[in-house]
Amino acid sequence: MDLVFPHTFVPWFRSVAPYIHAYRGKTFVVAIAGELIAAGKLSSFVQDMAILHAMGIKLVLVHGFRPQVSEQLRAKGHPERFSHGIRVTDAVALDCAQEAAGQLRFEIEAAFSQGLPNTPMANATVRVVSGNFLTARPVGIVDGVDFMQSGLVRKVDATAIRRAIDIGAVVLLSPFGFSPTGEAFNLPMEDVATSTAIALQADKLLFLTEVPGIREQQDDEESPIDTELALIDAKRLLGKLPRAERPSDAAFYLQHCVRACEGGVERSHILPFAVDGALLQEVYTHDGIGTMVVDEKLESLREAGSDDIGGILQLIEPFERDGTLVKRDRTEIERDIGLYSVIEHDGVIFGCAALYPYPEARTGEMAALTVSHNVQGQGDGERILKRIEQRAKAQGLDSIFVLTTRTMHWFIKRGFEQVDPEAWLPEARKRKYNWDRRSQVLVKRLA
Repeated sequence: MDLVFPHTFVPWFRSVAPYIHAYRGKTFVVAIAGELIAAGKLSSFVQDMAILHAMGIKLVLVHGFRPQVSEQLRAKGHPERFSHGIRVTDAVALDCAQEAAGQLRFEIEAAFSQGLPNTPMANATVRVVSGNFLTARPVGIVDGVDFMQSGLVRKVDATAIRRAIDIGAVVLLSPFGFSPTGEAFNLPMEDVATSTAIALQADKLLFLTEVPGIREQQDDEESPIDTELALIDAKRLLGKLPRAERPSDAAFYLQHCVRACEGGVERSHILPFAVDGALLQEVYTHDGIGTMVVDEKLESLREAGSDDIGGILQLIEPFERDGTLVKRDRTEIERDIGLYSVIEHDGVIFGCAALYPYPEARTGEMAALTVSHNVQGQGDGERILKRIEQRAKAQGLDSIFVLTTRTMHWFIKRGFEQVDPEAWLPEARKRKYNWDRRSQVLVKRLA
Protein backbone atom coordinates (compact mmCIF):
# COMPACT_ATOMS: atom_id res chain seq x y z
CA MET A 1 0.00 0.00 0.00
CA ASP A 2 2.82 2.41 0.86
CA LEU A 3 4.21 1.99 -2.64
CA VAL A 4 0.92 2.15 -4.55
CA PHE A 5 -1.13 4.69 -2.61
CA PRO A 6 0.86 7.90 -3.33
CA HIS A 7 0.93 7.11 -7.03
CA THR A 8 -2.85 6.73 -7.19
CA PHE A 9 -4.03 9.26 -4.63
CA VAL A 10 -1.91 12.23 -5.68
CA PRO A 11 -2.88 12.21 -9.42
CA TRP A 12 -6.51 11.58 -8.46
CA PHE A 13 -6.59 14.43 -5.97
CA ARG A 14 -5.00 16.79 -8.48
CA SER A 15 -7.61 15.81 -11.08
CA VAL A 16 -10.34 16.76 -8.60
CA ALA A 17 -8.89 20.22 -7.95
CA PRO A 18 -10.47 21.95 -10.99
CA TYR A 19 -13.94 20.93 -9.78
CA ILE A 20 -13.21 22.12 -6.25
CA HIS A 21 -12.29 25.52 -7.65
CA ALA A 22 -15.23 25.58 -10.07
CA TYR A 23 -17.93 24.82 -7.49
CA ARG A 24 -16.73 26.78 -4.47
CA GLY A 25 -19.48 29.25 -3.58
CA LYS A 26 -22.04 27.61 -5.89
CA THR A 27 -25.55 26.68 -4.76
CA PHE A 28 -26.79 23.10 -4.99
CA VAL A 29 -30.27 21.83 -4.16
CA VAL A 30 -30.04 18.14 -3.29
CA ALA A 31 -33.23 16.08 -3.09
CA ILE A 32 -33.27 12.59 -1.60
CA ALA A 33 -36.06 10.08 -2.01
CA GLY A 34 -37.39 8.57 1.20
CA GLU A 35 -36.24 5.22 -0.16
CA LEU A 36 -32.62 6.31 0.40
CA ILE A 37 -33.26 6.63 4.13
CA ALA A 38 -35.29 3.41 4.22
CA ALA A 39 -32.35 1.61 2.57
CA GLY A 40 -30.05 2.63 5.44
CA LYS A 41 -27.88 4.95 3.35
CA LEU A 42 -28.48 8.18 5.27
CA SER A 43 -25.18 8.10 7.19
CA SER A 44 -22.93 7.74 4.12
CA PHE A 45 -25.00 10.30 2.21
CA VAL A 46 -24.65 12.86 5.00
CA GLN A 47 -20.90 12.26 5.06
CA ASP A 48 -20.76 13.10 1.35
CA MET A 49 -22.88 16.21 1.92
CA ALA A 50 -20.47 17.29 4.66
CA ILE A 51 -17.59 16.98 2.21
CA LEU A 52 -19.42 19.22 -0.30
CA HIS A 53 -20.07 21.68 2.50
CA ALA A 54 -16.39 21.67 3.48
CA MET A 55 -15.50 22.39 -0.16
CA GLY A 56 -17.46 25.64 0.02
CA ILE A 57 -20.67 24.57 -1.72
CA LYS A 58 -23.90 26.14 -0.46
CA LEU A 59 -26.45 23.39 0.17
CA VAL A 60 -30.21 23.02 0.42
CA LEU A 61 -31.41 19.51 1.26
CA VAL A 62 -34.95 18.36 0.50
CA HIS A 63 -36.05 14.97 1.80
CA GLY A 64 -38.92 12.78 0.70
CA PHE A 65 -40.88 10.35 2.86
CA ARG A 66 -42.98 8.25 0.51
CA PRO A 67 -42.14 4.80 1.99
CA GLN A 68 -42.25 6.08 5.57
CA VAL A 69 -45.77 7.44 5.16
CA SER A 70 -46.86 4.23 3.41
CA GLU A 71 -45.48 2.19 6.30
CA GLN A 72 -47.42 4.21 8.86
CA LEU A 73 -50.63 3.93 6.86
CA ARG A 74 -50.21 0.15 6.69
CA ALA A 75 -49.62 0.04 10.44
CA LYS A 76 -52.92 1.86 10.94
CA GLY A 77 -54.74 -0.36 8.48
CA HIS A 78 -55.56 2.66 6.33
CA PRO A 79 -55.48 2.36 2.52
CA GLU A 80 -53.21 4.66 0.51
CA ARG A 81 -54.06 6.16 -2.83
CA PHE A 82 -52.07 7.84 -5.60
CA SER A 83 -53.16 9.65 -8.75
CA HIS A 84 -51.13 11.55 -11.34
CA GLY A 85 -48.00 10.55 -9.43
CA ILE A 86 -49.16 12.38 -6.26
CA ARG A 87 -50.42 10.94 -3.00
CA VAL A 88 -54.07 11.67 -2.18
CA THR A 89 -53.78 13.03 1.37
CA ASP A 90 -56.82 12.60 3.59
CA ALA A 91 -56.82 13.44 7.31
CA VAL A 92 -55.21 10.13 8.33
CA ALA A 93 -52.53 10.37 5.63
CA LEU A 94 -51.78 13.95 6.71
CA ASP A 95 -51.21 12.83 10.30
CA CYS A 96 -48.89 10.06 9.07
CA ALA A 97 -47.01 12.51 6.86
CA GLN A 98 -46.49 14.95 9.73
CA GLU A 99 -45.27 12.19 11.99
CA ALA A 100 -42.90 10.80 9.32
CA ALA A 101 -41.54 14.27 8.54
CA GLY A 102 -40.79 14.95 12.20
CA GLN A 103 -39.01 11.63 12.64
CA LEU A 104 -36.95 12.01 9.46
CA ARG A 105 -35.96 15.57 10.28
CA PHE A 106 -34.71 14.32 13.65
CA GLU A 107 -32.70 11.53 11.99
CA ILE A 108 -31.17 13.86 9.40
CA GLU A 109 -30.16 16.49 11.95
CA ALA A 110 -28.65 13.77 14.14
CA ALA A 111 -26.67 12.43 11.18
CA PHE A 112 -25.23 15.90 10.47
CA SER A 113 -24.22 16.16 14.14
CA GLN A 114 -21.89 13.16 13.98
CA GLY A 115 -18.25 13.75 14.72
CA LEU A 116 -16.70 10.38 15.43
CA PRO A 117 -12.94 10.11 14.94
CA ASN A 118 -11.72 8.18 11.90
CA THR A 119 -14.88 9.03 9.93
CA PRO A 120 -15.48 11.67 7.23
CA MET A 121 -17.50 13.62 9.82
CA ALA A 122 -14.55 14.09 12.18
CA ASN A 123 -13.95 17.82 12.81
CA ALA A 124 -16.98 18.69 10.69
CA THR A 125 -19.24 21.48 11.88
CA VAL A 126 -22.44 21.53 9.86
CA ARG A 127 -25.34 23.60 11.14
CA VAL A 128 -28.79 22.58 9.87
CA VAL A 129 -31.53 25.19 9.58
CA SER A 130 -35.17 24.41 8.85
CA GLY A 131 -38.39 26.39 9.04
CA ASN A 132 -41.51 27.56 7.27
CA PHE A 133 -39.82 28.57 4.02
CA LEU A 134 -42.62 27.26 1.79
CA THR A 135 -46.08 28.64 1.07
CA ALA A 136 -48.42 26.02 -0.40
CA ARG A 137 -51.65 25.81 -2.34
CA PRO A 138 -54.01 22.84 -2.70
CA VAL A 139 -53.81 20.57 -5.72
CA GLY A 140 -57.60 20.62 -5.69
CA ILE A 141 -59.70 18.34 -7.87
CA VAL A 142 -58.02 16.98 -10.99
CA ASP A 143 -59.82 14.69 -13.44
CA GLY A 144 -62.47 14.10 -10.81
CA VAL A 145 -59.95 13.16 -8.08
CA ASP A 146 -60.06 15.26 -4.90
CA PHE A 147 -56.50 15.45 -3.58
CA MET A 148 -57.70 16.95 -0.26
CA GLN A 149 -54.61 17.96 1.78
CA SER A 150 -52.14 17.35 -1.03
CA GLY A 151 -50.61 20.57 -2.26
CA LEU A 152 -48.09 22.21 -4.54
CA VAL A 153 -45.57 24.96 -3.88
CA ARG A 154 -47.03 28.43 -4.22
CA LYS A 155 -43.98 30.43 -3.12
CA VAL A 156 -40.46 29.84 -1.81
CA ASP A 157 -38.92 32.32 0.63
CA ALA A 158 -35.70 32.48 -1.35
CA THR A 159 -34.39 35.50 0.55
CA ALA A 160 -34.52 33.70 3.90
CA ILE A 161 -33.00 30.52 2.46
CA ARG A 162 -30.23 32.49 0.78
CA ARG A 163 -29.48 34.30 4.03
CA ALA A 164 -29.10 30.96 5.83
CA ILE A 165 -26.85 29.27 3.27
CA ASP A 166 -24.72 32.39 2.90
CA ILE A 167 -23.67 32.10 6.55
CA GLY A 168 -22.69 28.46 6.05
CA ALA A 169 -25.79 26.58 7.21
CA VAL A 170 -27.40 23.69 5.37
CA VAL A 171 -31.09 24.41 4.88
CA LEU A 172 -33.30 21.35 5.38
CA LEU A 173 -36.74 21.35 3.75
CA SER A 174 -39.44 18.78 4.45
CA PRO A 175 -42.17 18.30 1.83
CA PHE A 176 -44.67 20.35 3.81
CA GLY A 177 -46.08 23.79 3.19
CA PHE A 178 -48.66 26.05 4.75
CA SER A 179 -51.29 28.25 3.23
CA PRO A 180 -51.79 31.88 4.28
CA THR A 181 -54.76 30.63 6.35
CA GLY A 182 -52.53 28.18 8.26
CA GLU A 183 -53.60 24.95 6.55
CA ALA A 184 -50.92 22.27 6.21
CA PHE A 185 -50.36 20.54 2.87
CA ASN A 186 -48.40 17.44 1.96
CA LEU A 187 -46.19 18.40 -0.98
CA PRO A 188 -44.36 16.23 -3.53
CA MET A 189 -40.66 16.23 -2.68
CA GLU A 190 -39.84 16.68 -6.36
CA ASP A 191 -41.97 19.84 -6.60
CA VAL A 192 -40.37 21.30 -3.46
CA ALA A 193 -36.85 20.67 -4.76
CA THR A 194 -37.56 21.99 -8.25
CA SER A 195 -39.38 25.10 -7.06
CA THR A 196 -36.61 25.85 -4.55
CA ALA A 197 -33.88 25.42 -7.15
CA ILE A 198 -35.67 27.78 -9.52
CA ALA A 199 -36.33 30.36 -6.81
CA LEU A 200 -32.66 30.33 -5.80
CA GLN A 201 -31.44 30.08 -9.42
CA ALA A 202 -29.28 27.24 -8.13
CA ASP A 203 -26.29 26.01 -10.09
CA LYS A 204 -27.36 22.37 -9.72
CA LEU A 205 -30.46 20.40 -8.79
CA LEU A 206 -29.61 16.81 -7.88
CA PHE A 207 -32.17 14.05 -7.30
CA LEU A 208 -30.81 10.96 -5.51
CA THR A 209 -33.36 8.37 -6.47
CA GLU A 210 -34.15 4.69 -6.74
CA VAL A 211 -33.56 4.78 -10.54
CA PRO A 212 -30.09 4.77 -12.19
CA GLY A 213 -30.96 7.53 -14.67
CA ILE A 214 -32.48 7.77 -18.14
CA ARG A 215 -31.60 4.89 -20.43
CA GLU A 216 -30.60 5.48 -24.05
CA GLN A 217 -33.24 2.93 -25.14
CA GLN A 218 -36.37 3.14 -23.01
CA ASP A 219 -37.62 -0.33 -23.89
CA ASP A 220 -34.34 -2.05 -22.99
CA GLU A 221 -33.51 -2.43 -19.29
CA GLU A 222 -29.92 -3.32 -20.18
CA SER A 223 -29.43 -0.19 -22.29
CA PRO A 224 -26.66 2.17 -21.09
CA ILE A 225 -27.56 5.28 -19.11
CA ASP A 226 -27.57 8.49 -21.13
CA THR A 227 -25.16 10.55 -19.04
CA GLU A 228 -25.96 13.90 -20.63
CA LEU A 229 -29.17 15.17 -22.22
CA ALA A 230 -29.42 18.57 -23.83
CA LEU A 231 -32.60 20.30 -22.69
CA ILE A 232 -34.11 20.19 -26.17
CA ASP A 233 -33.51 16.42 -26.35
CA ALA A 234 -34.90 15.90 -22.84
CA LYS A 235 -38.08 17.77 -23.79
CA ARG A 236 -38.42 15.75 -26.98
CA LEU A 237 -38.02 12.50 -25.03
CA LEU A 238 -40.48 13.64 -22.38
CA GLY A 239 -43.07 14.25 -25.08
CA LYS A 240 -42.79 10.64 -26.21
CA LEU A 241 -42.97 9.02 -22.78
CA PRO A 242 -46.24 8.04 -21.09
CA ARG A 243 -47.41 10.13 -18.14
CA ALA A 244 -45.45 9.30 -15.01
CA GLU A 245 -47.38 7.59 -12.22
CA ARG A 246 -44.58 5.95 -10.22
CA PRO A 247 -41.03 7.05 -9.35
CA SER A 248 -39.68 4.18 -11.46
CA ASP A 249 -41.30 5.65 -14.60
CA ALA A 250 -38.76 7.31 -16.90
CA ALA A 251 -40.69 10.57 -17.03
CA PHE A 252 -41.12 10.90 -13.25
CA TYR A 253 -37.89 12.71 -12.38
CA LEU A 254 -37.13 13.81 -15.94
CA GLN A 255 -40.14 16.16 -15.99
CA HIS A 256 -38.79 18.00 -12.96
CA CYS A 257 -35.28 18.21 -14.42
CA VAL A 258 -36.72 19.76 -17.58
CA ARG A 259 -38.81 22.22 -15.59
CA ALA A 260 -35.79 23.23 -13.51
CA CYS A 261 -33.60 23.91 -16.56
CA GLU A 262 -36.40 25.84 -18.24
CA GLY A 263 -36.67 27.89 -15.04
CA GLY A 264 -33.02 28.94 -15.12
CA VAL A 265 -31.25 26.16 -13.18
CA GLU A 266 -28.01 25.49 -15.02
CA ARG A 267 -27.96 21.68 -14.63
CA SER A 268 -30.26 19.06 -13.15
CA HIS A 269 -29.36 15.47 -12.35
CA ILE A 270 -30.91 12.06 -11.73
CA LEU A 271 -28.51 9.98 -9.62
CA PRO A 272 -28.83 6.44 -8.22
CA PHE A 273 -28.55 6.36 -4.43
CA ALA A 274 -27.75 2.64 -4.69
CA VAL A 275 -24.24 3.57 -5.92
CA ASP A 276 -22.05 4.46 -2.99
CA GLY A 277 -20.73 8.01 -3.31
CA ALA A 278 -22.95 8.85 -6.29
CA LEU A 279 -23.09 12.49 -5.20
CA LEU A 280 -19.31 12.81 -5.05
CA GLN A 281 -18.88 10.99 -8.35
CA GLU A 282 -21.25 13.36 -10.09
CA VAL A 283 -19.70 16.54 -8.72
CA TYR A 284 -16.01 15.67 -8.78
CA THR A 285 -15.43 13.43 -11.80
CA HIS A 286 -15.38 14.18 -15.50
CA ASP A 287 -18.10 11.77 -16.65
CA GLY A 288 -20.20 11.80 -13.50
CA ILE A 289 -22.92 9.24 -12.92
CA GLY A 290 -26.62 8.98 -13.70
CA THR A 291 -28.23 11.43 -16.13
CA MET A 292 -27.69 15.18 -16.37
CA VAL A 293 -30.05 17.56 -18.17
CA VAL A 294 -28.37 20.76 -19.27
CA ASP A 295 -29.54 23.71 -21.33
CA GLU A 296 -26.62 23.18 -23.71
CA LYS A 297 -23.93 20.56 -24.18
CA LEU A 298 -21.28 20.94 -21.48
CA GLU A 299 -18.54 19.69 -23.74
CA SER A 300 -17.54 22.21 -26.38
CA LEU A 301 -14.91 22.24 -29.09
CA ARG A 302 -13.79 25.76 -29.88
CA GLU A 303 -10.89 28.03 -30.71
CA ALA A 304 -8.67 28.99 -27.78
CA GLY A 305 -8.44 32.39 -26.14
CA SER A 306 -6.10 34.06 -23.69
CA ASP A 307 -8.08 32.68 -20.73
CA ASP A 308 -7.18 29.15 -21.85
CA ILE A 309 -3.39 29.52 -21.58
CA GLY A 310 -3.19 28.20 -18.02
CA GLY A 311 -5.43 25.23 -18.84
CA ILE A 312 -3.37 24.31 -21.91
CA LEU A 313 -0.12 24.48 -19.94
CA GLN A 314 -1.57 22.23 -17.22
CA LEU A 315 -2.85 19.77 -19.84
CA ILE A 316 0.36 19.37 -21.84
CA GLU A 317 2.85 19.45 -18.94
CA PRO A 318 2.68 15.68 -18.13
CA PHE A 319 3.20 14.83 -21.82
CA GLU A 320 6.18 17.17 -22.06
CA ARG A 321 7.64 15.62 -18.93
CA ASP A 322 7.50 12.07 -20.33
CA GLY A 323 8.85 13.16 -23.71
CA THR A 324 5.68 12.66 -25.76
CA LEU A 325 5.56 16.38 -26.58
CA VAL A 326 8.29 18.93 -27.19
CA LYS A 327 8.63 21.42 -24.33
CA ARG A 328 6.76 24.70 -24.88
CA ASP A 329 7.09 27.64 -22.54
CA ARG A 330 4.29 30.00 -21.55
CA THR A 331 5.57 32.81 -23.78
CA GLU A 332 5.36 30.61 -26.85
CA ILE A 333 1.79 29.52 -26.08
CA GLU A 334 0.75 33.12 -25.33
CA ARG A 335 2.15 34.19 -28.69
CA ASP A 336 0.43 31.37 -30.60
CA ILE A 337 -2.82 31.05 -28.63
CA GLY A 338 -4.90 31.97 -31.68
CA LEU A 339 -3.60 28.88 -33.47
CA TYR A 340 -4.95 26.50 -30.80
CA SER A 341 -8.25 24.66 -30.66
CA VAL A 342 -9.43 23.25 -27.33
CA ILE A 343 -12.06 20.85 -26.10
CA GLU A 344 -13.48 21.65 -22.69
CA HIS A 345 -15.95 19.99 -20.38
CA ASP A 346 -17.58 21.82 -17.51
CA GLY A 347 -15.04 24.64 -17.80
CA VAL A 348 -11.99 22.33 -17.72
CA ILE A 349 -9.79 21.87 -20.80
CA PHE A 350 -9.30 18.18 -21.62
CA GLY A 351 -7.83 18.38 -25.11
CA CYS A 352 -6.01 20.76 -27.44
CA ALA A 353 -4.07 21.06 -30.69
CA ALA A 354 -2.50 23.89 -32.70
CA LEU A 355 -2.35 24.49 -36.47
CA TYR A 356 0.79 26.26 -37.74
CA PRO A 357 0.16 27.16 -41.41
CA TYR A 358 2.79 27.27 -44.13
CA PRO A 359 0.82 28.96 -46.92
CA GLU A 360 3.68 28.97 -49.41
CA ALA A 361 3.71 25.15 -49.30
CA ARG A 362 -0.10 24.92 -48.95
CA THR A 363 0.27 22.81 -45.83
CA GLY A 364 0.12 23.21 -42.07
CA GLU A 365 1.59 21.52 -39.03
CA MET A 366 -0.72 20.12 -36.37
CA ALA A 367 1.21 20.42 -33.13
CA ALA A 368 0.63 19.71 -29.44
CA LEU A 369 -2.31 17.35 -30.05
CA THR A 370 -3.12 16.31 -26.48
CA VAL A 371 -6.01 14.57 -24.73
CA SER A 372 -6.01 14.22 -20.96
CA HIS A 373 -5.24 10.75 -19.57
CA ASN A 374 -8.57 10.97 -17.70
CA VAL A 375 -10.68 10.88 -20.88
CA GLN A 376 -8.60 9.05 -23.45
CA GLY A 377 -10.43 6.50 -25.56
CA GLN A 378 -13.66 8.53 -25.80
CA GLY A 379 -13.11 10.00 -29.28
CA ASP A 380 -11.92 13.45 -28.26
CA GLY A 381 -8.69 13.05 -30.24
CA GLU A 382 -10.63 12.42 -33.44
CA ARG A 383 -12.85 15.43 -32.76
CA ILE A 384 -9.86 17.74 -32.36
CA LEU A 385 -8.25 16.31 -35.50
CA LYS A 386 -11.40 17.04 -37.49
CA ARG A 387 -11.47 20.62 -36.17
CA ILE A 388 -7.83 21.15 -37.24
CA GLU A 389 -8.66 19.72 -40.67
CA GLN A 390 -11.57 22.15 -40.96
CA ARG A 391 -9.36 25.09 -40.02
CA ALA A 392 -6.75 23.99 -42.57
CA LYS A 393 -9.33 23.73 -45.35
CA ALA A 394 -10.71 27.16 -44.47
CA GLN A 395 -7.19 28.57 -44.96
CA GLY A 396 -6.89 26.94 -48.38
CA LEU A 397 -4.33 24.33 -47.33
CA ASP A 398 -4.09 21.03 -49.18
CA SER A 399 -2.61 18.96 -46.36
CA ILE A 400 -1.60 18.84 -42.72
CA PHE A 401 1.42 17.13 -41.18
CA VAL A 402 2.56 16.07 -37.74
CA LEU A 403 5.89 15.29 -36.13
CA THR A 404 5.79 12.42 -33.65
CA THR A 405 8.09 9.97 -31.90
CA ARG A 406 5.54 7.76 -30.10
CA THR A 407 2.08 8.01 -31.66
CA MET A 408 2.78 7.20 -35.32
CA HIS A 409 0.29 4.31 -35.49
CA TRP A 410 -2.57 6.47 -34.15
CA PHE A 411 -2.09 8.89 -37.03
CA ILE A 412 -1.63 6.19 -39.66
CA LYS A 413 -5.00 4.70 -38.66
CA ARG A 414 -6.53 8.11 -39.38
CA GLY A 415 -5.23 8.56 -42.90
CA PHE A 416 -1.72 9.91 -42.39
CA GLU A 417 1.23 8.64 -44.44
CA GLN A 418 4.89 8.66 -43.46
CA VAL A 419 7.18 10.86 -45.57
CA ASP A 420 10.86 11.81 -45.69
CA PRO A 421 11.44 14.95 -43.58
CA GLU A 422 14.28 16.14 -45.82
CA ALA A 423 12.24 15.86 -48.99
CA TRP A 424 8.84 16.96 -47.71
CA LEU A 425 9.03 19.54 -44.90
CA PRO A 426 8.57 23.21 -45.89
CA GLU A 427 11.86 25.10 -45.81
CA ALA A 428 10.76 27.30 -42.91
CA ARG A 429 9.89 24.22 -40.84
CA LYS A 430 12.97 22.29 -41.93
CA ARG A 431 15.18 24.96 -40.35
CA LYS A 432 13.55 24.27 -36.96
CA TYR A 433 13.50 20.48 -37.27
CA ASN A 434 15.45 18.73 -34.50
CA TRP A 435 17.37 16.00 -36.30
CA ASP A 436 18.58 14.55 -32.99
CA ARG A 437 15.00 13.89 -31.85
CA ARG A 438 14.40 11.89 -35.08
CA SER A 439 10.69 12.66 -35.15
CA GLN A 440 8.64 10.85 -37.78
CA VAL A 441 6.81 13.11 -40.23
CA LEU A 442 3.34 12.03 -41.28
CA VAL A 443 1.12 13.81 -43.80
CA LYS A 444 -2.61 13.74 -44.42
CA ARG A 445 -3.89 15.15 -47.67
CA LEU A 446 -7.20 16.96 -47.40
CA ALA A 447 -9.99 16.24 -49.89
